[in-house]
Amino acid sequence: MKNPLKMKSWPPYVVGAAIGILSWFTFLSAGNALGITTAFETTAAICEQQLLPDAAEANPLFAKKPPKIDWGWMLVVGVFAGAWISSKLSGDRQAETVPTLWADRFGSSVTTRFVAAFGGGLLMMLGARLAGGCTSGHGISGSLQLAVSSWMFVAVAFSVGILTANLFFRRKSQSHV
Repeated sequence: MKNPLKMKSWPPYVVGAAIGILSWFTFLSAGNALGITTAFETTAAICEQQLLPDAAEANPLFAKKPPKIDWGWMLVVGVFAGAWISSKLSGDRQAETVPTLWADRFGSSVTTRFVAAFGGGLLMMLGARLAGGCTSGHGISGSLQLAVSSWMFVAVAFSVGILTANLFFRRKSQSHV
């Protein structure tokens, strides 16, 4: 039997079951739903406290709920560390700054790639905050709780993701000679 830590991918039903177990463990042990974007908001708040203490002190939200490094913040650290370890063990990722698919469509400029990636991440974070949760918050935790808003979020997120991928990376038509 192959070492699962060295596999490039796992069967979706195994991953789904593992995420389900993790989600319920999170509910039971931390009393919170599994989600990740709040940790980025917390990081920004901690930075504000350090860089602009007067502004942070005047912020009524900080008085109500002071930002702190908590389980959600450590989840982000774990996701990054786990992804890096997984990529190293499986040999699944190559150190490429501009992926071939991107370069074929938009050119090989590293700056363009980084600006687009940062802008896309910024839009995703803004959308997650406006939606009251991210794909893990709504898509995993919310759908496990059968929240209608989460099921709507998942349907819209997948639809927009498919549409965007088709618009940005559609195949160039090939002429038949």
